[in-house]
Amino acid sequence: MFVSLALTALLIEAAAGYPQILVQRVGHPVMWMGALIAWADRHWNGDGDSFAVRRASGVGLVALLVAVMAAIGLAATWLMTALLGNIGATIVLGILASSLLAQRSLDTHVAAVAEGLETGGLEGGRRAVAMIVGRDPERLDEAGVSRAAIESLAENFSDGIVAPLFWLFMGGLPGILIYKAINTADSMIGHLSDRHRAFGWAAARLDDLINLPASRLSAVWIAAAARLIPGASSSSALHAVARDASRHRSPNAGWPEAAMAGALGLRLAGPRTYHGHLVTDAWMGDGRANLNASDVRRALRLYRMACLIQALFVAVIFLVKVL
Repeated sequence: MFVSLALTALLIEAAAGYPQILVQRVGHPVMWMGALIAWADRHWNGDGDSFAVRRASGVGLVALLVAVMAAIGLAATWLMTALLGNIGATIVLGILASSLLAQRSLDTHVAAVAEGLETGGLEGGRRAVAMIVGRDPERLDEAGVSRAAIESLAENFSDGIVAPLFWLFMGGLPGILIYKAINTADSMIGHLSDRHRAFGWAAARLDDLINLPASRLSAVWIAAAARLIPGASSSSALHAVARDASRHRSPNAGWPEAAMAGALGLRLAGPRTYHGHLVTDAWMGDGRANLNASDVRRALRLYRMACLIQALFVAVIFLVKVL
């Protein structure tokens, strides 16, 4: 277990995030991973290739991503430890790993939706939510914009924060690099379009698998946070998870979404439109569906408490290890 590295990365990201100037000057690790995936998509996923060839090429891409990220992570860990010792290496590797967590950026983007609704009305909310979801914003009313923001907050709490931290905790820098590469591949090619149905199959299936632990853990953190937030209900969160999570079309997204919905007395997910196509999905929770900016603010408070509880849990494990 790489508990000291996980705690270091978590604290650095919470304090500073990934500075925008670095994005402008050198980009972001996920952008570099995306460039490799896009290259493979252009060169290995030919329009004239058979379904079997495309699927095999996609498996090859996943294997390449795992090998490259493992090599980078292991080399960086060995080099930093050799040059700086254990404490110095933990700090430097923690800085590197912190770029692959998304506590601050997720908070910023979801808060922007609430602010957009409050100051710019429906159009302001639509512009802000278009930055974080793939559904058609022009089809969303105020309730739809609010639900989309809260659903994105819940799902990305799992796969943008809990999951990368889990794999950093379990596998060090190689673990978090591999996770983010697979997760990025899934977001780019792991969907059921004609072009990517075969080529993205391996990325989508592996992403489902590696997100299983974190999706369940994220529901636990949300339910625990609900005990500390006035007006939220921990028992309702757990009840919604038990009843609704397995009904979601995703094997993972339903867990944090159901927990968030139950905790706040809301209804999330349900039918929605992506790029002109209606996706029929089960509702998570049985509360109100007519949401607004104040509900987004409530969800953010719950999210922040869940992040704090997770950080305290890691800190306790660190202290137990040290003492």
